[in-house]
Amino acid sequence: MSKRLASFKGPSTPTSSPVLQPTQPVIPPPSPSRLSESTVHRRLRTLLQELRSVSQTWDDIVLLDGLKAGRTLVDARTELDNMLSLLPPDSQPRSEIVGPQLAIMDKSIAQLDAIAAKLKKLLRRVSTVLDNLEALYHEAQRTKGARWCQEEALWVSWPLEKFVKSMADVEPPYHRSLALTKDIIDRLRSHSVTFEASRDAMSQWVEQPYLAEDGWEAKWEDLCAAEIERWDAK
Repeated sequence: MSKRLASFKGPSTPTSSPVLQPTQPVIPPPSPSRLSESTVHRRLRTLLQELRSVSQTWDDIVLLDGLKAGRTLVDARTELDNMLSLLPPDSQPRSEIVGPQLAIMDKSIAQLDAIAAKLKKLLRRVSTVLDNLEALYHEAQRTKGARWCQEEALWVSWPLEKFVKSMADVEPPYHRSLALTKDIIDRLRSHSVTFEASRDAMSQWVEQPYLAEDGWEAKWEDLCAAEIERWDAK
């Protein structure tokens, strides 16, 4: 017992010094906007994320599938022209030369037509999302009031009305892009089109002039990331 007492280094009587308690980690409170996030917030975010998804699918179809089909078509025509140029004057090309290349061209044209149909379907999805945004706005007017829709910032600074009205600008560039896509396909459809004309058409296809500045990625993605909490949340 005496050895244990001798080894104890602290005072044997109480002192006025406070006893230090173990510190607990400080957990910041959730932001007020997250605490107050309503069905309107969640539905708006979901609808805008759907617009982003449609735009990403559009880009993949145009710049991957469409570009591949267009280049395959132009390359097949160029290869056929080169083979025909090697034939003696006034001679007829054999079917084994022309047939396979024509089959590749026809398949590529069919693929381009299918791509235009897919883009048209995506455009209908955009229209449906915009209709649903309008419906959400009218529902919020009934449940929360017009002033809330017009003035209450949902997350950072934009109220619901500003989101809904601004998103009406999403659709027109894609309408123009689809019209341009169809025009390019029609220009490439004829087997008599020149290489220069085909090259110019494919350059327009890659540039996508109507979406370069007004497409979703260029005009809306950064804005939504700044204005909408958990924009990239899975």
